[in-house]
Amino acid sequence: MEPIVPGAMLGLLGGGQLGRMFVMAAHQMGYQVTVLDADPDSPAGRIADQFICAEYADRAALKRLGEQCAAITTEFENIPAAALAQLSEFCFVSPDAKSVSIAQNRISEKQFLQANDFSVAPFAIIEQADQFKNDKVPVAGLFPGILKVSQFGYDGKGQKHVNNEAGLNAAFIDMKSVPCVLEKKLPLKCEVSVVLTRGCDGEVVCFPVVENQHVNGILDVSIVPARVSAETAKQALEIAGNVAAALNYRGVLCVEFFLLENGQLVINEIAPRPHNSGHFSIDACLTSQFEQQVRALCGLPLGNTVLHQPCVMVNLLGDLWQNGEPDWLLVLQQSSTKLHLYGKRIARPGRKMGHFTVLGATVDQALTKALHIKQLIGLD
Repeated sequence: MEPIVPGAMLGLLGGGQLGRMFVMAAHQMGYQVTVLDADPDSPAGRIADQFICAEYADRAALKRLGEQCAAITTEFENIPAAALAQLSEFCFVSPDAKSVSIAQNRISEKQFLQANDFSVAPFAIIEQADQFKNDKVPVAGLFPGILKVSQFGYDGKGQKHVNNEAGLNAAFIDMKSVPCVLEKKLPLKCEVSVVLTRGCDGEVVCFPVVENQHVNGILDVSIVPARVSAETAKQALEIAGNVAAALNYRGVLCVEFFLLENGQLVINEIAPRPHNSGHFSIDACLTSQFEQQVRALCGLPLGNTVLHQPCVMVNLLGDLWQNGEPDWLLVLQQSSTKLHLYGKRIARPGRKMGHFTVLGATVDQALTKALHIKQLIGLD
């Protein structure tokens, strides 16, 4: 494709914090952005050059977006694939409908990864109550396991731990009997992720491997670079690049891994967009994941992702606001710490409201400082 140069109008489906950071990166590079989102007060929509308040399935709104943009991207995967297909009739769309349709459905995702010889946790597809009775769907070897809804589950939502067939059946019914995936729980050493960008020419540029710690299924802390062996890091980068190639992907992609106690890497899931675990790149890398998203969308050469310093990112959830606005001076007085607030008006428990990133001479130094700040502001 011919490069899209600054001054052009880019389109964005989704008005959340990932969209907001994309708009900020695009503005810095001289582009305009039109955001389409159903929330009239969305964080990204508030700072966009133009805002279309509409549902993602609104064909008239999609037509309007497509006609005025040179290229269009998304900020999260739960966009109807049909909407992306419609938009592709007007201009370049990244990621494409096929990649998103695979990643937004756990069943399709598992089947795609398995068919392409990527390691995943042992799993079974559960689509009916009692389907596993009489070994129609063998599940005996999958306990203890985690039952996950196939669509619209994220940040620990739509997941239940199950220990036997009775628990599985009860959990499936409790989740409204929608299609699910039962995954075997594996002995984990830690969880890591790779955020990468694949350009229109097939070039892949990766960010450093990230070590992630979760609380209640929501990312809490990201440590960069991950405290894993050089061989494990190299393997994670290679596998992630192979996933992007197998998808024929264009844009920013995150591949999340389980690192097992025996050293094996197993893919947990893929996200066809910038990722929470890649937010460190805004402050700690020469090129952020959001600038890379702009570059890939516009057919530009991808940026250098070298890490300036080791760092630790900490998520700020709405729980922190339950006793009023936190005392941000406790964060801002730290000279090596960068605070990012997402501009969301309502702070609900579990809602991502912001993050801070601590840079240090070493990972241990950054982690010690980050944990200290967490304690200061009441996160521990």
